[in-house]
Amino acid sequence: MDLSSLLDGLHLPSDSPRRGPPITEVLARLREGLIGAAQSPSHHDAVAAIGLVEQLFRTGDPHWLFTPESTNQRDDGKYAGLVQSVTACAALPLCETDSGSLPASCYEPVPTRALAACSALTALLDALGGWLSLETPPPPGEGEGVSLLHAVAPLCCVFAVTHFQEQPWTSPVSREAASKLTGALLRAGAWRDAPHLLGGERESGGIVGGILDVLQPELTKERWQRCEAVKLVFSWTLLQVTRPSLSPVLDRVLSPSLLLSDNHRLDNRLLGVKCLHHIVLNVPHAELRQFNRAEVVYQALFNHLYTTDTPLVQSVLLCLLDVLVVLENPPCSSTPSPRPRRPGRHDDVLRLMLTHMEMESKVDLRHVYASLLPQYIERMGVAVCRHLKRVEQVVVAYLEVSDPPEEQGRLGVLRALEETVRVAWPRMEGQRVFVLLRCLLRLLVDVTSDSLLSPSIQDQLTNRIVGCLTLLDHCTGGQVQLALQDVDSSCCSTAVRSCLAKVNPKATQK
Repeated sequence: MDLSSLLDGLHLPSDSPRRGPPITEVLARLREGLIGAAQSPSHHDAVAAIGLVEQLFRTGDPHWLFTPESTNQRDDGKYAGLVQSVTACAALPLCETDSGSLPASCYEPVPTRALAACSALTALLDALGGWLSLETPPPPGEGEGVSLLHAVAPLCCVFAVTHFQEQPWTSPVSREAASKLTGALLRAGAWRDAPHLLGGERESGGIVGGILDVLQPELTKERWQRCEAVKLVFSWTLLQVTRPSLSPVLDRVLSPSLLLSDNHRLDNRLLGVKCLHHIVLNVPHAELRQFNRAEVVYQALFNHLYTTDTPLVQSVLLCLLDVLVVLENPPCSSTPSPRPRRPGRHDDVLRLMLTHMEMESKVDLRHVYASLLPQYIERMGVAVCRHLKRVEQVVVAYLEVSDPPEEQGRLGVLRALEETVRVAWPRMEGQRVFVLLRCLLRLLVDVTSDSLLSPSIQDQLTNRIVGCLTLLDHCTGGQVQLALQDVDSSCCSTAVRSCLAKVNPKATQK
């Protein structure tokens, strides 16, 4: 079908196959057909209506399509309205419950319509991009061509992101078409990649604000769960934008991220925490502290520490490490003061973490706590002395329990013990060093005699044990070496003697 046939079908007169009536009249008539097709249950009607749009931009003269005339000023809103109508024909069905998800059968007609919509939008962007690149001199009116691109780009981007991810409403063909649409969008605006498209540069603004304008009506507490694609588009958009482009839209992305993190579904909470972490890493600390934003984020994350969902606890603890430095100076960097340091939020998190570690029985959650405990102790610095007794209890308890084959719990706690001895060495003398020494020696015997452990894991454990013993000896003025001289080498295996020799050569001579 050529342009003249298309115009005849719309019952609009045309002077030539390459020129036609005012483009605004054509767009309005096409939009009427799309609105009717979107409400029709027939796939054929929707695909046919979208096909007319594709044909218009494939065959129409770009100067007629986009250049305003003296009697017919171009209205960018007409193009945006047409794009909205095209995407509405392939819109996802809405969920009327708070579950936020629908069975896959509800999405059966979507891929076919999405394929047609992607083709039509790709044709529009190809035509617009070609007109912008070839127009010399520039289009009449400063920035008119760019304003048209920025009017349709956010709508096209939202639709492309909805359909290029592997989801129940996509198929391999529709995902490929959505990827081509993304490529056409980047070419039209000469954007390098997705972050450049969203954030832009000083000389060329991005479209993140426009995308948020499109999503904003659906990002409310009452509506965001009606369409499962909304959270995916929002999170994808947010995670592509870095500093300094994220600061201007901080308030617009913070509230939806908090909504996601507070949802009853684990996947939504994980996504929300991921978004919050990205915000914390890419917004200046001063802006986060303003209006108590960082405090709100901290409280939302701290409440998640009471859960037993392993992936969530891990994400929250990692995020809190970055949130805490926004709210207060790290204890390890505190300057000497005549007054005792007051407990802060670092202490609150570590205290709750140790409480949960003492009572935790789930192996995977024990691994998470053990792997992150060294980072929190390093952050606390010498201020960990306030929690030293409980750290000692946790270390001893975790080293007594084996968790083959990787021994992640023991390895993590040994790293935590090394860090504790390194930062709190003045408090290691006395009875504490002998409690830790007995625990480490028992562990050394268990590890070297466990035939089920792989050689690599045995080496890692024994190296960590030797490192802890060496640190304890240095910080206690040789008390460990004195104690090891009483070890009867006839009761030790060769592996144990070789390890002890690294700490105190005299221990194997008895």
